[in-house]
Amino acid sequence: MLTSVRLFMLMNVILASHRTSITKAFSTHHSKKVLTSAATSRFSSAFATKRPSVLTQSARYRHLHSTPVDLQESSAMSTSAEQAYPIEMSEAERYLFDLNGYIIIRNVLSAEEVAEANYAIDKHQEAMIERKEDALRNTVKGTKFSGTGTGRKDLGGVLEWGEDSKIFKKILAHPRLVPIFHGILGKGYRMDHLPFVIAQDKGAEGFQLHGGTVDCNSGAYNPELAYTCYNGFIRSALLGCNVMLTDHDPGFGGFCVVPGSHKSNFKMPNGMVDGEKYSEFIQQPATKAGDVVLFSEGTVHGAMAWTPETQRRVCLYRFSPGTNVYGRSYFTEDGKWPEKMYEDLNDAQRSVLEPPYANRLDRPEIQEDAQSVTISTRNEIKKKHDQEMFGTKYF
Repeated sequence: MLTSVRLFMLMNVILASHRTSITKAFSTHHSKKVLTSAATSRFSSAFATKRPSVLTQSARYRHLHSTPVDLQESSAMSTSAEQAYPIEMSEAERYLFDLNGYIIIRNVLSAEEVAEANYAIDKHQEAMIERKEDALRNTVKGTKFSGTGTGRKDLGGVLEWGEDSKIFKKILAHPRLVPIFHGILGKGYRMDHLPFVIAQDKGAEGFQLHGGTVDCNSGAYNPELAYTCYNGFIRSALLGCNVMLTDHDPGFGGFCVVPGSHKSNFKMPNGMVDGEKYSEFIQQPATKAGDVVLFSEGTVHGAMAWTPETQRRVCLYRFSPGTNVYGRSYFTEDGKWPEKMYEDLNDAQRSVLEPPYANRLDRPEIQEDAQSVTISTRNEIKKKHDQEMFGTKYF
């Protein structure tokens, strides 16, 4: 029997067909501004296409050819479709991210990709862990964010499920996201935390507001989360990446944010972190399944209690510049993440799993096709000198 989430997702596959004509018109309009790539994605179809983003006329594009995939309990997909992706962060995207501290990228995943992700979660949902103990709860009981029901549910291991992980691994170097990652984190960006699925049933608690370049609770400076922009050069020390796997309509709850708080110089007034005061400044962005919300961890954010009958699902990743680090899951005996995470990765995806070190020390940098990499390095004379002096390849 289909779960309500999977039935909802499959209905979206049918509805998505009505957007095909919009995408075709968009691709034609920008046909003179594209870079053709031989890259092929197996998770797209002609009747589940993506809406175009609002981009400046100067933005450049790549074309990726998409082929259909057969999903269990879904109809056969139709002929292949061609999708245009920008290869640089647009001026509009840069402005909106700097203004608000977050940005919504629409339709990063197609309807069938969302169904694929939810089907994988369904297969592994018995491993979800509910935050029952008081020490694990994310809100103060009785406050607006605390809800009326269960605790939040967390599901790890999303990059260690073999075939079921392919759609989640795609996010590491998704062609729609790579230019924005480069614009916010720089080339050579890396995954900093283990990604996981967040689930909320009806009435489940959210998460009180937290984070901030200046911590919203203590007022202390957070260099490991900080947002900076100097002379048009954006950097976020840690970037949250919410892949939305269910709709978040106005009033549903879930992810919320205080726009512009990444530039705040003071802690929040009492009561605001729990949503009890100044709630008019706390926004729950309306998103659809397949959208991605990118937010600086320097932007104060949280989650509201969930109100719909359908379970909320989002997969949360965190990325950082190549020289920044917060988490330490990669720091095993052999200096790698869990071994299963490396299965079936292309060069671009694998490069995102590199540990932190400077680009000039042979760091792989993702290219415009979002699949290949080049190595940023020093000249051979300097490398030979270090080898002779230190007796190691790198200082």
